Amino acid sequence: MKKTGAEILWECVSREGVTHVFGYPGGAILPAYDALGRFPGIRHILVRHEQGATHMADGYARASGRVGVAVATSGPGATNMVTGIATAMLDSSPIVCITGQVGSRLIGSDAFQEVDITGITLPITKHNYLVTRADEVAGVVAEAFMIARSGRPGPVLIDITKDAQQSSCEFDWDAIAPPTHPARPDRHAAPLEYHRALELINSAQRPLVLAGHGILLSGSFAQFRELVEKSSIPVALTLLGIGALPASHPLNLGMMGMHGEAWVNTAIQEADLLIALGMRFDDRVTGNLKTYAPTAKKIHVEIDPAEVNKNVPVDVALIGDLRTVLQELLPGIALGDRAEWLAHIAELKGEVAVRDIQNLPDNGHLYAAHVISDLWRETQGAAIVVTDVGQHQMWEAQYYKHDEPHSLITSGGLGTMGFALPAAIGAKFARPDEEVWVVAGDGGFQMTMSELATVAQEGLELKVAIINNGYLGMVRQWQEFFYDRRYHATPLVNPDFEKLAQAYGLHAMTVNHRSEVIPAVQAARSHRGTAVINFCVEQEDSVFPMVPAGASLHEMIRRPTALVETATDV
Repeated sequence: MKKTGAEILWECVSREGVTHVFGYPGGAILPAYDALGRFPGIRHILVRHEQGATHMADGYARASGRVGVAVATSGPGATNMVTGIATAMLDSSPIVCITGQVGSRLIGSDAFQEVDITGITLPITKHNYLVTRADEVAGVVAEAFMIARSGRPGPVLIDITKDAQQSSCEFDWDAIAPPTHPARPDRHAAPLEYHRALELINSAQRPLVLAGHGILLSGSFAQFRELVEKSSIPVALTLLGIGALPASHPLNLGMMGMHGEAWVNTAIQEADLLIALGMRFDDRVTGNLKTYAPTAKKIHVEIDPAEVNKNVPVDVALIGDLRTVLQELLPGIALGDRAEWLAHIAELKGEVAVRDIQNLPDNGHLYAAHVISDLWRETQGAAIVVTDVGQHQMWEAQYYKHDEPHSLITSGGLGTMGFALPAAIGAKFARPDEEVWVVAGDGGFQMTMSELATVAQEGLELKVAIINNGYLGMVRQWQEFFYDRRYHATPLVNPDFEKLAQAYGLHAMTVNHRSEVIPAVQAARSHRGTAVINFCVEQEDSVFPMVPAGASLHEMIRRPTALVETATDV
């Protein structure tokens, strides 16, 4: 059967199981858009900016476990996707970005809206392609989806020239050669490495598991939980590892790192063994590498060999799929009795734990922590929360207790402001029956707030909490701590977010007092449709603890005593 390259593109995308694509049309991709109308099984969501398309595809992938797809035209359409592609790369999110390109004869001539997008995105994709002939499309699409989802997932870009979309060729799906690479690379640790790992685990007196994003990506929740419960080893989580073990589990200590809790970081520094599962020892986790966990042996389980010994030298490396490695380890794990170690950590926690702010008296101040805590209680922790990047992101990680995997979606590695709203749109399309909340700062929200138009056009039901402190909050905090309160370029003049949302036909509210938080959340949840709440919170509030850049984990800036003893304990 003869088909155009554009028709082959959507035929192959459809056969990959794709039901939603997020995009913005333009001249170089117009043949593909024209053909898309002949594939009713694929729903196209019109975004307002191509960066939003990539974040939507990313949020869709994280919420569903399937490959997300974003589409844009050449030139500025393609370059607008770069930030979203880099976000997906740093957080190992499987997306395929499809961009139009000028005709093949015009490549290299500086034609209108021509840009070398494959060259630009080479460092931030797992792989990318320039397709110049219709007969190349099918094989490239099949391989792109395989690469995006296999091994350590990540973004792949397909750049298709306009003439490749318009020309025709014979198409036979069954005759397409399957990708030559296995879906899971055949990487297995040597038996000796397993033996050494088991010796270290079973003999450790003060072991700690460092739970990362790889647990969620590999779907190894059952094996991971069996490991920690059998061995009685407490767990510290990375930001992207939140949800790997229920927050309510007695072995879950909470988040580690720059804004991790003091007892977690102290436990890492005192441990005699760290078992790193699907995490990469990034700088926000380790602090000063020279003083990181100085007395601990280290085991690293990781599917990407490039991450092993990159930042932290380890004693045992188990390269491979996390679920497979855990299955190999479990029979040899001895029943653990680490009551003394757990009691010591409990003592550390008791000294510096965050007090239950829910029951503190209302002193007239509204803090972001109040908002997050009340949101958690009202949703009973059952919502999908998609955060932006900044102070509110850290408060969410501290005060919203996630018991389910994939219930926190956030930009970790790249720290992309503007991520939350579009990513939440993608997550809602992936899981339409779930309650989805956006938690964003007033700065990041304004970067992609145009996607409220997408929300309105698609008739989505999202709940949006804007933590509005009138500053670029995290940058302001650094200016307060390290730059003598010289607040240059951080105060914000914001729009009236309530009126802004209403301009899109969305339900909106403004909250200024703590007593208004729960009624506003309840009203938003009962509203059938999207609701936006503008929470006007305390302006000069800071996230504690904080490990200064370059400092050791034990050199945290802890909550000031005045905060611990009063109703402003946030």
